[in-house]
Parts: sequence; C-alpha cells; structure tokens
Amino acid sequence: MSNINHGTIFNALENWAPKRLAYEWDNVGLQIGSTLTKTTKVMITLDVLESVVDEAIENDVNLLIAHHPLLFKSIKNIDVHSIKGKVIEKLIKHDITVYAAHTNLDIAKNGVNDLLCEALEIKATKHLLDVYKEKLFKLIVFVPKTHSDQVREALGNAGAGHIGNYSHCTFQSKGQGTFMPQEGTNPFIGRTKELEMVDEVKMETVVQENNVAKVLSAMKKAHPYEEVAYDLFPLECAGETFGLGRIGSLQETITLQAFSEKVKQTFHIDCLRIVGDLTKQLKKVAVVGGSGEKFLHQAKKMGADVYITGDMTFHHAQEALEMGLAIIDPGHYIEEIMKKATKLYLTNQFANLPVIVSNTNTNPFQFI
Repeated sequence: MSNINHGTIFNALENWAPKRLAYEWDNVGLQIGSTLTKTTKVMITLDVLESVVDEAIENDVNLLIAHHPLLFKSIKNIDVHSIKGKVIEKLIKHDITVYAAHTNLDIAKNGVNDLLCEALEIKATKHLLDVYKEKLFKLIVFVPKTHSDQVREALGNAGAGHIGNYSHCTFQSKGQGTFMPQEGTNPFIGRTKELEMVDEVKMETVVQENNVAKVLSAMKKAHPYEEVAYDLFPLECAGETFGLGRIGSLQETITLQAFSEKVKQTFHIDCLRIVGDLTKQLKKVAVVGGSGEKFLHQAKKMGADVYITGDMTFHHAQEALEMGLAIIDPGHYIEEIMKKATKLYLTNQFANLPVIVSNTNTNPFQFI
C-alpha cells in the first residue's frame, strides 16, 4: 500500500512533463479531485470515457492519469444526464481523481513524440518546431567556510548547477563576511550588538526557472545562518530548448510502402492512410503525435521525406501531395504509447505504488 498522496504523484509527473510546456489553449494538470487524497492505486489511460471510469472502479483505482484532458473546455454546468456529466458524477461518487498531461507530455523530453520515434527506430532526432526556451538564473550565496560542502551538496541535489550533461557545477571564491546580530536574533555565530567577521565562501551556480523555489528551499535548509545572504539574477543565456514534434533519420532508406507496413506492425493497427508514391524512397522522417496537419509545411521545410501524423484532412493531404511530401496517417490513437511509458516512469519513481494500464480501447474508429 502506498503512503503518498496525489500531489506527490503530480509533482513527479511534472518533473517529466512540466505544465509550463503545454500550449495556452490546453488544460493540463488536476481535472477533478484533490491533491491531498492518499493514493491507493493508479491507472493510466489515453482518454477518460465512462467505460474507462467503470474499469477504474472495478480495479479499485482512485487516481486516473490521462493524456487527453477530460475537461478540455470550460463548462458552465454539470448535467448528470449528459455524456460528460455522467462521467463527472461517477468520478466524484467513487472518489476518483483525474489528472491530465497533454501537450506538455507531447513536447517533453522522452515524451510522446520521442516514444513514437523510438518505436519506429528513427535516429538522430531534433525538434520539428522549437516552442519553449527555459530561462536560467544565477544564484550567489554566501556560506561560512565550515559549511560550504553541505550547502554545495544540497544545491546540487536539488537540481542547481546543471550545465549540459554535468551536474553540481559551482564556482567558489573565498572572502570575509561581516554582520552584527540585533535584538531578538538567534545567531549561529556571534553575539548580539557585536560585529562579527567570518571566513566565508561566495558560491555561484546556475538554476533553471522551474527549479528556483526547490533550490532556494534546499539552500536555506542546509545553510547554518538564521538569515541567508544570497542574490538571484536572471541570465541572458537560454537554458534547455523544448519543441513540438521530432524529425530524424532511418538507418537505411526504405520505400513508402514498406515503411507504412512497419508503422502498422509497430502500433498494432489494421490500416492507415497514405499520401504519395508507394515506391518513393524514404530516409528522413518527421513525426507529430495526435493532430499535426498544421505543421505540414514545417516538415517539408526541415527536409522530411515523409510526415507521420494523425487526423489529416482532405485539402491538407492534397497540399502535401502537390509539394511532394509523403504522408502516413496512422490515426490519433497511436498516442496510447504513453500508457506503458507512464506506468514505467511512475513505478521507477515509486517502487511500492500500484500502477496499472487501462485495457479499454478508446479508439472510436473501426475498419471494415
């Protein structure tokens, strides 16, 4: 039995797919329920339909993690006789919390688009479209020499000092700090109304915007002083870049016909839609999970031979054909690849947390 609450699960998910990566029109995060509820069992699903909620109830699940938000647009009332109203009523009655990670999980490193590329063995991938550049801050803290090691370790363990593939990066310079404790203080060093001079270390490190609060909290906890002297400055240099979609290369050239068969086998689908000459040789592949037809020109601009995305409409397909860009449309449902990946992520984070994957097929399409 797990001893953690839903909020702890959400924090872990947001370390993987931060909510700030989501598009403005998206609605990610808590949908229904509470962050304070103790987590007993988690189920991962692509969609939150009534059949999925019934499956959750049958399996004693009290937290549903979905890719597609249940509450995508604002609602003005909850009619329990409507389709969505029945789902909401059932979730509340059975104390099931719902959380959604949507476009933020698409964009995140090792998120949906990376998972799709990995499954199709597309190598040397880069973003199809950059959408977010993380801001960086310079943190400077003054620490007594005797406690520099423990503060440095606390900063690094909290995520400060990450530069490329290196962690715990800091710069230190020695000096002397002065201070005079006033009435009502409880100084670690020195006496009230007496000037104190201490050998200190000026410690500098870099902090990602999303991690500032966590790093400052860890710093203050590890620092011996009652009042910690520190500076925090925004930096002009950008941090990690996040992007939508991926583009990369296949190990060997392959025909559109053969690669389409590979897509079918990889994602276990009966059929797909194809635009282009089936004998065309492919090497460079662009991928956007879900609905990505509006990035058609970006895929062509980046040199893609073929573009894999769902929900391609008639006129966009015609446009792709005229510009010589092959299209493979395997449908929206291939995003279900996130289910097993999310389960693996959570079980690696929380060893004793019961996590299952929904077996309910939420794909509305069938082919005859």
